Amino acid sequence: MSHRIQSFKEFYPFYLTEHQNTTSRVLHFIGTSLFFILLIVAIINRWGWQWVFLPMAGYGFAWIGHFFFEKNKPATFQYPVWSLLSDFKLYFEILLGKKSFNTSKDH
Repeated sequence: MSHRIQSFKEFYPFYLTEHQNTTSRVLHFIGTSLFFILLIVAIINRWGWQWVFLPMAGYGFAWIGHFFFEKNKPATFQYPVWSLLSDFKLYFEILLGKKSFNTSKDH
């Protein structure tokens, strides 16, 4: 990227270009699902320090997708908040059928 992205509206299309690999998208979906499951368990069980596992669950799967399948650097390093919001947005778009694991089937 040659310029600094200034808005989420501008960031999300860039985010999608960095998430073209089907296996990577599946890994992101697994990690985000695990994040939400652990979040619910943490709230129910009133976890203390165990909250540290939440980002590790989500990002662990996502970064495997980037380093081994996308072969790019996660946008999280440069745009942490927009990247996290984009992870959630893509996750729910996949759940609702607006996007697919296979990018050729995206609407």
